[in-house]
This record gives sequence, structure tokens and C-alpha cells, in this order.
Amino acid sequence: MLHHIEEPCSLGAHAAVIVPPTWIIKVKKPQNSLKASNRKKKRTSFKRKASKRGTEQENKGRPFVIKPISSPLMKPLLVFVNPKSGGNQGTKVLQMFMWYLNPRQVFDLSQEGPKDALELYRKVPNLRILACGGDGTVGWILSILDELQLSPQPPVGVLPLGTGNDLARTLNWGGGYTDEPVSKILCQVEDGTIVQLDRWNLHVERNPDLPPEELEDGVCKLPLNVFNNYFSLGFDAHVTLEFHESREANPEKFNSRFRNKMFYAGAAFSDFLQRSSRDLSKHVKVVCDGTDLTPKIQELKFQCIVFLNIPRYCAGTMPWGNPGDHHDFEPQRHDDGYIEVIGFTMASLAALQVGGHGERLHQCREVMLLTYKSIPMQVDGEPCRLAPAMIRISLRNQANMVQKSKRRTSMPLLNDPQSVPDRLRIRVNKISLQDYEGFHYDKEKLREACKSTVAGKNLFTIPLGILVVRGDCDLETCRMYIDRLQEDLQSVSSGSQRVHYQDHETSFPRALSAQRLSPRWCFLDATSADRFYRIDRSQEHLHFVMEISQDEIFILDPDMVLSQQAGTPPGMPDLVVEQAVIAGDLMKLMESYKNGGSLLIQGPDHCSLLHHAAKTGHGEIVKYILDHGPSELLDMADSETGETALHKAACQRNRAVCQLLVDAGASLRKTDSKGKTPQDRAQQAGDPDLAAYLESRQNYKIIGHEDLETAV
Repeated sequence: MLHHIEEPCSLGAHAAVIVPPTWIIKVKKPQNSLKASNRKKKRTSFKRKASKRGTEQENKGRPFVIKPISSPLMKPLLVFVNPKSGGNQGTKVLQMFMWYLNPRQVFDLSQEGPKDALELYRKVPNLRILACGGDGTVGWILSILDELQLSPQPPVGVLPLGTGNDLARTLNWGGGYTDEPVSKILCQVEDGTIVQLDRWNLHVERNPDLPPEELEDGVCKLPLNVFNNYFSLGFDAHVTLEFHESREANPEKFNSRFRNKMFYAGAAFSDFLQRSSRDLSKHVKVVCDGTDLTPKIQELKFQCIVFLNIPRYCAGTMPWGNPGDHHDFEPQRHDDGYIEVIGFTMASLAALQVGGHGERLHQCREVMLLTYKSIPMQVDGEPCRLAPAMIRISLRNQANMVQKSKRRTSMPLLNDPQSVPDRLRIRVNKISLQDYEGFHYDKEKLREACKSTVAGKNLFTIPLGILVVRGDCDLETCRMYIDRLQEDLQSVSSGSQRVHYQDHETSFPRALSAQRLSPRWCFLDATSADRFYRIDRSQEHLHFVMEISQDEIFILDPDMVLSQQAGTPPGMPDLVVEQAVIAGDLMKLMESYKNGGSLLIQGPDHCSLLHHAAKTGHGEIVKYILDHGPSELLDMADSETGETALHKAACQRNRAVCQLLVDAGASLRKTDSKGKTPQDRAQQAGDPDLAAYLESRQNYKIIGHEDLETAV
């Protein structure tokens, strides 16, 4: 027994990133003599007591020191977790890293900032940092690294837990953490490539062109004097500022992600109607590397100006786009020492959500911005209303970052070209979100369910077809093939209940086979030892098919439902669903839907449940049905009036519901049985503002988007 206790620990598969216990030396507290102790008891001055408390707190905060042993094979990792990011994800991530690593190398940012930990580990060679949080958390850590002036500066990787996560997307870490195993994250941080990230100074002075008595109300400095992602002014900053001010005044009203999204939608809608940023071009002067852009800004009447450092903005959009053959501009990079200047009108901001881009103005190294009135601005998602000022933007430095690599050394098969087969024949299976959440920890049960098709609502997985792809095919290319396979599936005659997939036949209900994959489907990684996990779509180009499966692929379709066959009376769960929608009870609806209730049943007044919720103005019910119901519900027409859900909401002047439906892609041109569009119905209902909003959106089919904020 003693032999086993004294056996040295190898630190396991992640030994290269774990801080060995032998590096941690406990600090001995100084022991004072009895005489000195008695002398201290007699001193009662406040200054002495305060000094004593400060010393005790310092010793308490640093009970140990780090004495590393240099090794070229080691890349010790410091993990900083912001538990407030991503709902309760941050707390779970903190616990998982505590389990896999030495707890002395994992730090909770809600308890203390990163400065003390970085000072403690400043002499550790080959140190790497993992920031678990939003882009604001990353900026915080980079600012502390600047302050400490560590040499060399340790590179920083990102586990995205925030809302926008634009920097994480740029570095290939994806738009948000799903449920990827910590062991794979540690491998990715260890094997990641070190790249440079430009960081920019913001120097603010009073506008010298205006006398002091003409200065308007507003703050005199920006919330941050350095930015990593972007700096903007105008419409987008105004919406973020309204959200920030309302949350500060009533924090209890902003305790859920859904409510935050609803507020953003309402603030953007209100700002659009009030046109509060329409005169922005008249009150700014922009000079880039000596070139005055003001005439062009005034000519095009921009309502938003963005100074962009990274390709991503506003939760994943790409406002610079791809210049292509435009010889005046180069593709955007985050390490070239140039900043991109982009102008937006309201139309181009709307087009941004469907793949458009803004007006490219300049690529420069220095910017001088003069404002002549108080204007909303934001720095990496932190908003303010700045008084008239002169702002100079210049390159500060470059930070070392960890970029997620495409090929992982943990996959020896891919690193050996001779072992990669020319072709892979793979079966594709899709699974619903409800079944995935219930069985993704039981891999064998899911695999057994794939081998047999079970009719009814207890179906776990559904075979979609057979793919033949190249051995080095990545998931981004594989997605294209699966979409083509889906098109072939739709071309099969609807009169047949048997679908032929190249070399085998599978029977299942017609309502199920005809159901298309929703745009939100994603791949599942089935190669981990104990479970399945989702792969973020923005990371598909980083994964190969052979990395996630050998002979079959699992895809998760969160919107997959089983349509109720004609003539079948609704069961008890369906009745509960209908009652919940009529009562506007979201919790009851969620529970009954999880118990097997259908969102496709007919509601009151011979219309769908979505029609009824839109008519009564229950925004949370509408949002839930849009997120979990099939896409055909969105533009389904009332059997009696021919009205869609958007018609119903417009008739009742339910602006927030109209915003939700439009963002989800509802048709703005579809007419009812009387030939009226939703805009016509809003005008008849006496809401010209709503009618104007619907008219402005007719040329843009806006899909559902994420939050505008990028800070934690």
C-alpha cells in the first residue's frame, strides 16, 4: 500500500498544460515572539491597525508561490472563468476545469481580478492563458497584461461564453460554447497557433473648434481607452446605450436572455422610427491618414460609422465583406496594423444580417475624429454619450493570441497522408433536440436506436441517407452535401411512404420523411469516450469528417417535430399545449411540449397556435413557438381569413410581436383573402408608425439574429 502511495503521478493525458503540485510552495506565516506580540497588542492607533489588516489580507490572498522547472515540452495553462457569462455556463465550466486541472491554476473572476494570478505566474516559461467569458473578459485580461508588461507576453485563447463573441469567432473558437468536452478544449489550446492581434489607443480631448460655453451635456471620456474589436458611433451605439441605461436603472427586469433580446428589438425599432441618428453625418469630421472623409460621409448620409479591427462585428456579421477585385482595398486582417473604416445607412445595416456589408471608406493607421454635438458611442460594446470632442485613434501594440488550428495532433490518422482513405461511405442520421438532451450521455442507446426505425413520437434518430465523400473532407463541405441530399429527399414523390437511399430502403411516416432540415441543424461529435457533443457551425471548417465519426454521422435538428397525421384526435399533451397558449402560460407550454405535445395542432378560431399568440400579444409564447415549431408555421394562412400570424399581430398593433415575426423571416408581401398585406392591416388599425416600419422591411427578409452587444 505504501508503495502505491509513493508512486509518482504522471499527471495524465494533459500533463503538458497542468501545473505540477511540486511547483507550488506554501508560504510560511512569520511567527512573532511573545514579547513582540504583547507590544503589538498595546498599540491601538488606527494607522497601525489598518496596516496590520492590510498585511493579513495580503498574506491571505497569497498562501503559496510558484517555483517552476523549465521544460520545452510543457505549456502550463492559466484559466480565468467569468461565471456571470453565458447564464449558468460559466459556473459549470469553472467546475469542469477545476476537476481536470490543478485548482491552483483555475481562477474565478467574480472573486478577484486576473492581476494577482498573472503576477503569481509571471516567471513561468511557455505560459498560456485561457479566457472563459465574453469579449469583454478577454479585453480585461489583455489590459492587465499590458499593465504588468510580461516578457514574453503569454498568448491568450478564448472559450466563448458571452453574447456576441466576435473576437472568439475571428480566432476560430466559435460563436458560443455548447457542450464540448474539456479534454478536447485543452488539446486545442495546447496545439493552437500563436497569432498577433492589433490593439488601438483612443485619446480623447475637448473639441478645439468649439468654445467651452457651446459644449453640450455628455461624458468627457470614453468607458475604455483601448479597443480590440471595434469603436463605433451612431445608431448601433444608441441602441446599446439605451439597453445599458435601462439595465442600470432596473436590473431586475433584465434577468433573462430573452428579455434582453426583446429590449434590443424594441430599442432598435424605436430608434428607427424616431430617426435619432439621421443627422450624424452633419456633426462629425473624419480624417484618416490625412485624407478627409467628411464629404463622402455627408453625401451618403451615414447613420453609423464603425472603426473595425477584426473581421467580425455584431455577433458574427462581416461588415467589411470581401473586396474581391476592388483594387483600392485589401482583405481585412487583425494583425496588419491597419484599421478599417466603414459607413452604414439604415438599409445597409439591415442588409448586414443577410450577408451584406457597409460602405468601405478607408484602411488606415491613424484616425482623427471630431464631433460637434453629443453622440452615442461604444467601445467593444461598452456605450456612452460623449460630449463634443476630438478623438485620435492610433496603434497601441500587438497582443499574442491562441488561434484554434484546423488539424489536431490528437488525430494521428489525419497526420499520416497514407492512412487517409480516398473515399468515405457514411450514413447520416438526424436526431431531435429533446432526444439528444435525454440520451446524449448514453452513446450505445443512441446507436442502437439508429439501427431500427420506431414509429411514433418515441423515435430517437432518423436515417437521412448515405453520403460518399473524400477522405479529407471537412464538415463545411459535408454540410453542402447533406443539403443536396435533403433536396433529393424532397424530390421523392409525396405519394410514396418508402424512400430509397442508394443501396437500402427505410420506411417511416410520410409526414416525417417530408420534413426538411431546419437552418439551425448542427453536427454532433460521436468520437469522445462517453458522450456526444455539438459542434458550432462557425467551427465546421476546422473539423474533418473522420474526426467526428467513422462510418456514420449524427446531426442535431432542434426544430425537428413529428407532424400529427390527419384524422388523429389530439391527445392529452396537445390539449394542455392549447390551454397553455390560450392562457399565455409559457412554463406550462414548455412542460407540455416536452411531454409530447404538438405545436402544429389547431388552436381556437380555426387557426394555428402561432396565430392566436400573435393576436393576443403573448411575445414569449410567439418566441417559443418560433424556436421549437416547424418553419411552415411562420407563413401559414388562417383557413377562413387567409391571414398569417403577422397579419394578426399587425391588426392588433402588437409591435413587439411584429418585430419577432419579421426577424424570424415572416413574409411581408403575402396577402390575405381580401388582398391586404400586414402593412395594410397596420394602417387600417391606426398605427402609421408600425405600417412605416413594415414597409421599410419589405425589401429585406431579416432572419433571426443574436444580441448586438459584445461585452460580457
